[in-house]
Amino acid sequence: MTRFALKLEYDGRGFVGWQRQSNGVSVQQVVEQAGAHLCGGAPPVTVAAGRTDAGVHAEGQVVQAEFPDGLTTRTVRDALNFHMRPHAVTVVAAGVISDESWSARFSAVAREYRYVILNRAARPALDAGFVWHVRRPLDAERMQLAAIALLGRHDFTSFRATACQARSPVRTLDRLDIGRRGDRIEIRVGARSFLHHQVRNIVGSLKLVGEEKWPVERIAAVLAARDRAAAGPTAPPDGLTLMSVAYPLDPFAGQQ
Repeated sequence: MTRFALKLEYDGRGFVGWQRQSNGVSVQQVVEQAGAHLCGGAPPVTVAAGRTDAGVHAEGQVVQAEFPDGLTTRTVRDALNFHMRPHAVTVVAAGVISDESWSARFSAVAREYRYVILNRAARPALDAGFVWHVRRPLDAERMQLAAIALLGRHDFTSFRATACQARSPVRTLDRLDIGRRGDRIEIRVGARSFLHHQVRNIVGSLKLVGEEKWPVERIAAVLAARDRAAAGPTAPPDGLTLMSVAYPLDPFAGQQ
């Protein structure tokens, strides 16, 4: 068997998330069922770089799976895409992995998410399901000033889900950029790894700063509290997209 890396994009609506669940269709289930057609009917075991939640989208999710020797990257990509129809999941690229120790999850050195807020009075028509619609005007500059306190290595207990199973709440945020383009506010967040709901909880708190319900300084105080109850609400999944996952060596280099 040959190990492959798969770069996926998917529309998170209608899925219970990446991971297999008993209460609905998952992205993992769709990929593995499609992969079974290449493996004599036995679904391959897949591992993803990030276990996205229900409703969260991806442009650059990375997944590892093993397929029979002799298959080309183009064959794997095209066959999976054929068998995953009509689900909104696509293999954008595939790469062969020769290093047996390589892991889509544990070998990653950086992950980047984007969160989009549609900040206008009118509800979205074209962007419904892909943005958080906030009617009240938001001050993106205030949000950016508050976000500075979160950069670097911290205990993010205040910004992780109460059910988060990570052993440590300490993470390092390398990037937290907030900018407005017309009526859209885009938040870019980068780190090696994230806690469960960390990005959505950060966005939910920054939104309160943008509405001027919270002072800029309160984000630093929330971080220092190390208490989930001190932070704002969890932002909805709609606006969140896993944009990219980086590795020491690009597993898709040279692939088309």
